[in-house]
Amino acid sequence: MPSNDARTLLQAVVPTAAAGVIAAVISGVVAGGKGAIGALVGALVVIVFMGLGQLVLIRTAKSLPQLFQAMGLMLYVAQLLLLLIFVAIFKDTTLFNPKAFAIALVVSTVVWMAAQARAHMKAKIFYIDPESAPGSKGSGTSERDEKTGSSS
Repeated sequence: MPSNDARTLLQAVVPTAAAGVIAAVISGVVAGGKGAIGALVGALVVIVFMGLGQLVLIRTAKSLPQLFQAMGLMLYVAQLLLLLIFVAIFKDTTLFNPKAFAIALVVSTVVWMAAQARAHMKAKIFYIDPESAPGSKGSGTSERDEKTGSSS
């Protein structure tokens, strides 16, 4: 994974994990131990779903760049539907507090998206690959050498 992709992923995971810990503390105070567990599970689900989605997008961008935008839109819709299904499945659970779980899930999702948007805005990613540009110093030959056939 290139450093830009890893950096973007890390810049989204860290704030989301911090928001999950804060949600767990608040839920623990308000709803007890089951509230804290629910908030942690909610944050963990978001980190796993969104992290896997980010990895899929990275792989798609490398292998099928023409499908990147469509894949991104489809992936985000699928992630939101999966999160909704996950909430529906666990709405009557006794393992943790479902309200704390749902609130932490929503908060963690918003934090993930905001952090990911911030990471992309701050990233310094070339839109032209300087190594493959004709006449660049890294290519070994200059444009003039290619035209004349001579070497300097």
